[in-house]
Formats: sequence, structure tokens, C-alpha cells
Amino acid sequence: MKEKYQNIIVGSGLAGLTSALILEKYGSVLLISKAGLQNCATNLAQGGIAAVISPEDNFNSHIQDTLVAGAFHNQIKTVEILVKEGPAAIKWLQQQGVIFDKNPGLEAAHSYRRVMRISDFSGREIEKVLLKKIKQNKNIKVLENCLVRDLLVEKKQCFGVRTTKNIYGDKIILATGGLGQIYVYTTNPKVATGDGVAMAYRAGCQLVDLEFIQFHPTALKDKSSPLFLLSESLRGEGAYLINEKGERFISELAPRDIIARAIVKEQEKGEVYLDIRHRGEKFIKKRFPNIYRELKERGFDLTKEQIPITPAAHYSCGGIKVDNYGRTNIKNLFAFGEVACTGVHGANRLASNSLLEAVVFPRRLGEL
Repeated sequence: MKEKYQNIIVGSGLAGLTSALILEKYGSVLLISKAGLQNCATNLAQGGIAAVISPEDNFNSHIQDTLVAGAFHNQIKTVEILVKEGPAAIKWLQQQGVIFDKNPGLEAAHSYRRVMRISDFSGREIEKVLLKKIKQNKNIKVLENCLVRDLLVEKKQCFGVRTTKNIYGDKIILATGGLGQIYVYTTNPKVATGDGVAMAYRAGCQLVDLEFIQFHPTALKDKSSPLFLLSESLRGEGAYLINEKGERFISELAPRDIIARAIVKEQEKGEVYLDIRHRGEKFIKKRFPNIYRELKERGFDLTKEQIPITPAAHYSCGGIKVDNYGRTNIKNLFAFGEVACTGVHGANRLASNSLLEAVVFPRRLGEL
């Protein structure tokens, strides 16, 4: 007997979880995770979700910040959708049970404090709330530690996925995340090996902008894999970037690509460090408790020393070409999150727009 669902979602990051919670209202859902449900980039996301919430902020500013960061390679209409539907996305998360910190944070290349956050590990906390909702939902079946090998496609129409067996579905959603593990130095989890892009390509999907790989400028320079990310929010709260001579060499709130290139240039002459000691031990431990703890476990003290940093592969701005509803050129096949390319990020993603994208566009499934 065929195993069939009305909706099959491949990937358990924020885009996949949002898709599941939207689609369960319209039929049965199978959520497939390559590893454990929490083994994804969302779980590692520290900063938060950028959205125009404060009265002093405005849509035009967020749109312009996104375009400038993306070198104006962005699809403008898609950027407008992302930004203007951002407040509703935040409200939806709050309705699911997410409790954000009272005051939004500031991150590099943002003109205002608009990053909705939960301490300094926002992705993990959002994920916990949505996973709880999913596990309580009888219309959503979860399948962990299951590798999807390929899509079932015939005559440009997708009708299921292939694992160790064929599983059939009316609507297939790819939310498999990025491909950072093709690089030696990356902040991406071990599962980020580009499976979704590869199987979509084999199925006949159009791929775009794969040359635009964002390197986060401030990963901890050590021998771990993936490298531990030192959030943009550290610089938003005043952290300095220091070269081996103890000099600041770049505006700490410049876009990621500009800072990453500046750091690489400085590394030709010596080490580069992040330094937030001047903010004081009390502030650092209160604002960045998780980053402080993680660094202590690795032998570094954020309150007492400069932290060695290096750029690392962080985010794929390109991917499977989709429209503003996640539709690919293959019938019944959708893609959301990092595996997809809506064109919203252009050549370089603005900080904290990725989690926003992972909520805004899957929510639009309810309009189809």
C-alpha cells in the first residue's frame, strides 16, 4: 500500500516548521528531518528576526537597508513583500507562543533597532516553541534521521520523495537549508551539504545566484567544526574589530561582505580580534549569556580578552528559483528558506533577514 500525505516537507528549520504549521490546516503533513529535528541552522541562529515594529522605524528604511546590503541585485518587489509582511510574521510567531525581548536589537547595516530577539540565541528559542506546537499536532507526522535521496518527478510534476522507499504527496516543500559544509571554514551545521539544491537540479528545477555565498565576518577562529559564530549583535552593542596592532580598521556596522573582505586583508598582516571588554562584565553576561558560556567552554573569556575571529561561509543567497509563493518551475514543488532563491537577499544578505524570510514566505502558502 502506498504511503501518501497531502503535504510532504523536507527540512526541520524555521522554514520547514512554519510550512508545517500553515499546511496542517489544509491536510495531512509529513515533516522529514535528515538528522534530529534540532540539527539545523535555525538552532544556531543567534541574532533574531528583523522587522519594522518600533514607531520611529519605517518600511522604506528596512527596504533600503536590504537593497544596499544586497548590492541592489535584489528583486525589489520581493523585498517589499518581505519587509511589509514582517510585522505580521512577528505577530504570528507571538501567537504560536514566542516571547521576544522587550527592546529590539541593532545589527550591522541596519538603520534602526529592529531585530526582534530572545537573548542571544533567538533561533533556538523560536524553534523550541514551534517544535512543541508540531509535536502536539495530530495532523503532523514527524520522521527524523531520514535522508531524502531524490524527488519523484514525471513530466515536470512532482508527486513525492524517495528515501529508502517512495513516499507520495500532493504538495512537496523543500526547506533543506544551505550548503556551507562544502567549505572548510563554515558556521553551518554538519547537515548543510546542499542536498536540496542537488535533488532539485536533478529534477529539472531552475537554480539562480549560486555564486553569492555570504561569509560571516566574525566566526571564532579555532579548530572546531562548524565554527562558532560571534553574532552581529555583539557589534551592534559596541564591540570593536581590532587588528594585531590594536587598531580599529573598519566601521563595525558596515555590511557583512565589506567587513569580511577587510578582515581577510588584515589577516595578511596578522590576527584579527573582536573586543567588547569596554562594555563591562555585568552588561556582557546579561546581554550575551549564551555566547559568554559557549566561549568559556572553548577556553575564551569574552569579558576579559580579545577573541580571535575569521570570516567563514555562512549563507547561500542563491538556490532554487521560486516565485513569491515559493513555487518552482516543477508543478507541486515548492521551496522555502535558504535552499530557495526568492531574490530577496541579492548578492549579500542583510543580518536577521533570513529568519524573517523563513516565516514570511511559507505563511503565504495559506493564500494558495
